[in-house]
Amino acid sequence: MKKLDEKYEEIEIDTEYITLGQFLKLTNIFDSGGMIKAFLQDRGVFVQDEVEHRRGRKLYPGDVVKVDDAAGYIVVSKD
Repeated sequence: MKKLDEKYEEIEIDTEYITLGQFLKLTNIFDSGGMIKAFLQDRGVFVQDEVEHRRGRKLYPGDVVKVDDAAGYIVVSKD
């Protein structure tokens, strides 16, 4: 995995992958699933430095998600 220059908050999953919508719920930065849906449709988030608007996007361990260039998260596998 490439070395990251910034510090990211780790979000652990115990499955092979997690959808972007489920992942954003785990970050606790949105109050509801409806807010997540609206945010993704209107603005989107960065997944691996590419803009993503799909709630169903599969995220795997090592994927980096940035929300509004402020919050950064990395998917890690629960061992």
